[in-house]
Amino acid sequence: MVRPRDNRADGTGPPVRSGAAARHTEDASVGPARHLGTQHRTPGWLRATTIIISVLLVGVIAFGAYWLIRLQGNLSKQALGAGNSRTDGALDEARDRMQILILGSDTRDGKNSQYGGAGDSTGYGHSDVMMLMDISADNKRVNVISFPRDLLVDIPKCVDQETKKEFPAQKNVMINAAMSEAGIGCAVDTVNKLTGLEIDHFMMADFNSVKELSNTVGGVDVCVSDAVYDPDSGLRLPKGTSKVQGEQALSYVRTRHAFGDGSDLGRIKAQQGFLSSLVRKIKDDGTLSNPAKMLGIADAITRNLTVDEALASVPTLLTVGNRLKSIDVGKVAFVAAPTEPAVSDSNRLQLAEPAASQLFAALRKDVDLTDPAATTAAPTDSASAGASASPEPTDSASAAATAYNKALQPVTVANGSGDAAKAKQAVAALTAAGFTQTGQLSARAVAASAVYYGTGFADVAADVAALLGIPASKVLPAAGVSGVQAYLGSDYTAGAPQPDASPALPPDIVNQTAGDTVCQQANPALITR
Repeated sequence: MVRPRDNRADGTGPPVRSGAAARHTEDASVGPARHLGTQHRTPGWLRATTIIISVLLVGVIAFGAYWLIRLQGNLSKQALGAGNSRTDGALDEARDRMQILILGSDTRDGKNSQYGGAGDSTGYGHSDVMMLMDISADNKRVNVISFPRDLLVDIPKCVDQETKKEFPAQKNVMINAAMSEAGIGCAVDTVNKLTGLEIDHFMMADFNSVKELSNTVGGVDVCVSDAVYDPDSGLRLPKGTSKVQGEQALSYVRTRHAFGDGSDLGRIKAQQGFLSSLVRKIKDDGTLSNPAKMLGIADAITRNLTVDEALASVPTLLTVGNRLKSIDVGKVAFVAAPTEPAVSDSNRLQLAEPAASQLFAALRKDVDLTDPAATTAAPTDSASAGASASPEPTDSASAAATAYNKALQPVTVANGSGDAAKAKQAVAALTAAGFTQTGQLSARAVAASAVYYGTGFADVAADVAALLGIPASKVLPAAGVSGVQAYLGSDYTAGAPQPDASPALPPDIVNQTAGDTVCQQANPALITR
C-alpha cells in the first residue's frame, strides 16, 4: 500500500494535505458530509415540550395500566354452567341480547364474618339475592326479574366444575340452595330450566359490595311510608325519604321483615326500589360519562365480585356497562316472578300459574314488559338474540316424530273458564282421542287458554293443544307441572280454534321502573312512633 507523504523523515508525522483538502478544512461552510450546509439547532422550548409530552404520555399509559391491572386483579371467576347442555353460539357482547344472572351471596367468610359464623353458609353459600337482568339487543330496554329465595323449584343434576363431583337432581327445594353444592353454575342451570332461557353471564357480589358501592356514590335515597325499626337487620328509618349508605344500605337491602307483610316479597320490592334509586342517581350525576367516578365505582364493585370466565376481563365489563348508559330509566322494568304459597309448605312459595309461564314466555319472545302491546321482532337465531329460548313445539306434526302411548300420558284439564261444561267437553275430547288418563280440576279464572307441560312432555302437549284448538304459541313449558295441563280460559270454545295472540301478561306484572320513585310500605308490626 502506498502511504501518503509525511512531513517527517521517519513517516510518523501527519500526512501533508493537498491544497484542495486544506481549503476545505479552512472553509467553515464545508466539512464532512454529515455537516454539509448550515447546521440547525433544536430550540430549547421544543426540547422541553417534547420531554413534558413524553412524560405525560408515559404517565397516562402507566395510570391506565395500573387501573387495568388493579381492576383485573380484583375479579374472581367461576364456570358459567354445571355440566348441563347449552345451545347458544358465540355472543357479541356489544350488540346481542344478553341475560345476566345477578346473585348476592350469604357467605360469611373474610370481610363478611361479622354477619354470622361459617355455619351460617355451607359449601359455596346460598344466594341471598337472585335477579335476572335481560338487556335488549338494541340497548333500549332492560328487564330485571327477581326470584324469591323461598321459591321451591327443581334443581337439575349438577357437576362442580372445579372438583368434578356430581350432585343428583333435586325436587321441590328452595332456589337459594341451587349454588350451595356445585357452585354458581348450578344456579345458572336451575334458572335456565325454570325460564326456558339460556343465561349468558353471571355476577355474584357479597355483603360488602353494597356497603362500598353505596359509599362510593355518596348514598342512595330510599322512602318508607312510616318510621320503622327491624331489630334483626338493625335497620332504623324515619318516615319519608332518607339517604342510606354503608351498613345502613346493607341493612335496607337485607331486611326480611321491615316491609310489606314481612315476607321475602316485601324485601324484593325494597331491593328493586333501592336499585331504581341507584340507577337514577348514577344517571343524574353523570357518573357513566365521568371516567374518575366510573373508576371509583368499578373498583368498589370488582373488589367484591365473582363473574363467569367469559366476563372476567375489564374490557368486557366496560362493554357491558357502556350498553346501559343511554337507556331510558322508564324502560328499566323491575318484575318479581309470580308466586303463591306452596301447597307442600305454606312457609315457602311456588310459581303461580298461569302468570309465571306467561311471564317466561314473554321473556323468550323478547316482549317489552313496560308496553306488552308493542310489536317486537322475535329473534330468529341465538346469534342475533344473544340467548335463545328452549325449543317449543310449533305444530302437532312436528311432535308426532316421537312415538308415545296416549293411554299412559298424565293429562289434566284445569278449568279457569268459569264454565263447567267447557271442561267436561275438553275432557271428553281428549279421552276419545286416546288420552284416557285425563283428569280435571278447578282453577283460578283466566282470560286466555294455554297448555303447560313438564320436562319430557313437549310432544304430548303439542298434540293436546291441537286437539283442543289451542295455538302452538300458547304451548308453554312450566316447571311446576308434571305431565301436561290444559288450562282453559274464558276464551275457550269447544271444538273451535283459539286466537293466536301475543302472550298474555298480568296487568300488574311490572312492580316499578327505574324512573319511578316508590315509598315502601312499612310492616305494621315494626312501625315505630
